[in-house]
Amino acid sequence: MESKFAHIIVLFLLATSFEILMARKEGDGREVIKLLKKLESESWCKGKQFWPELIGVPTKLAKEIIEKENPSINDVPIILNGSPVPLDYRCNRVRLFDNILGSVVQIPRVA
Repeated sequence: MESKFAHIIVLFLLATSFEILMARKEGDGREVIKLLKKLESESWCKGKQFWPELIGVPTKLAKEIIEKENPSINDVPIILNGSPVPLDYRCNRVRLFDNILGSVVQIPRVA
């Protein structure tokens, strides 16, 4: 029983690490950043709106960085990846999706 539990934990940790590695695929990085900058310039919200550089960063540190880089952001909830969220859009909110290790796993953006 104990061995099966250990295997499950190891597989879960590997799966969450794999998700972080996939988000940091070097070939996609430049294109993603270019697209995000274009979207940012076309938005009606003020200030920086996307933080692709925060993938893999501890969520508490990411929250501090976001609030520092865009003072209009005052709502930064930390949410376990895969949890349901309301679909409303607010210029003062950035959701941080993390894994059980406390690392950002999705590109933080105004939402």
